[in-house]
Amino acid sequence: MDIQSIKNRFGIIGNSPALNHALNTAVQVANTDLSVLIVGESGVGKEVFSMIIHALSPRKHNPFIAVNCGAIPEGTIDSELFGHEKGSFTGAVDSRKGYFETVNGGTIFLDEIGEMPLGTQARLLRVLETGEYIRVGSSKVQKTDVRVIAATNRDLLEYTQQGDFRQDLYYRLSTVPIRVPALRDRKEDIPLLFRKFAADFSERYKTTSVQLDSAAQQLLVNYYWQGNVRELKNIAEQISVLSTDKLITADVLQRFLPQRNTSRGLALIGQNTPKGLSASVPLSDFNTERDILYKLFFDLKKDMNDLKQMIFDVAHHQGYTPADPSANTLMPVYNNDGEQSGNANMPAGWQSSSTTNTPILLEPKDHHELVEETLLLADREKEFITKALKKHKSRRRDAATELGISERTLYRKIKEYDIQE
Repeated sequence: MDIQSIKNRFGIIGNSPALNHALNTAVQVANTDLSVLIVGESGVGKEVFSMIIHALSPRKHNPFIAVNCGAIPEGTIDSELFGHEKGSFTGAVDSRKGYFETVNGGTIFLDEIGEMPLGTQARLLRVLETGEYIRVGSSKVQKTDVRVIAATNRDLLEYTQQGDFRQDLYYRLSTVPIRVPALRDRKEDIPLLFRKFAADFSERYKTTSVQLDSAAQQLLVNYYWQGNVRELKNIAEQISVLSTDKLITADVLQRFLPQRNTSRGLALIGQNTPKGLSASVPLSDFNTERDILYKLFFDLKKDMNDLKQMIFDVAHHQGYTPADPSANTLMPVYNNDGEQSGNANMPAGWQSSSTTNTPILLEPKDHHELVEETLLLADREKEFITKALKKHKSRRRDAATELGISERTLYRKIKEYDIQE
């Protein structure tokens, strides 16, 4: 089957060399049983590539299932994938088959594989190497014949260096890597995609299809498209529904595009940006300066906790030990003769009201300020998460992408702050 036939069958629009190369690779590997790792940003259409590989493989008449690893809580993902026995954990009232059992002979697509817990990664590696797995709560080894296609929008090789992803699993999965290009890397396809989406929405909503003038088309092509094809489709739908003019100018289009990369925003994210912000979440994920500041608060909360721990470590090294770390207090250390054995120089910000040998608690001068600031950060964090959920109409995956965190982390934060969606 030629590439154009595949595009027509699966609704793929575009002729960029990078897209065609990815499709060619998918076609070549489809007829084998090799594991495939699909790499690309969120919204580029990685799942479509997994469906292409399955549809062109000898397993095409067998089951296909797509599993989002980031959307399954850590405590239940083993049960979801490998099944469990009755009574193996609280709530396991019956035995249950896992995906690797129900899809036997077919293909399983593991999206967001970088979010998979390390323990589950070890189980998956055994399936890939031997075809064997064990249900949760069982000791019986079972066999399965499943082809695994994985996908990620993260740098898994960097994850392996950080210890967050198994190196052996990474190399086992990436036997054949397929890189799906971002929309901004295939600019020649953007006008084609917009026309296709606009035509689809005009048919759905029984309206006249919108058209772009030359200036609006140029603006569309030069836009960054952080959300890739998913974002472009969303913009096309908004314009089709909300615009009263069917000929869209650059000024009209600008009102539908999120305002990003402002000069003042760039000034905020400079050389003094806290570690992790610019690397983990691009500036284009934030629509206003307030969002940028909220993100700074979001990241600085962890940095504050790390700094507090470092202060305690330094204080202990100088002869003071934590009396109650949760209350930010220190207590001097004395030897058997009743003399203080630690360094008399206490860390900055700590004070003592006595020079006797009686152990005393040393309170930080700005203890109430630390508590107040910590509470403020928690409020900002909750507000930011609530805002993202509201913006994306409680679609957790989209909200997590905008916040620059995993769906599992977002799920935990929602529970922690008791956020009502």
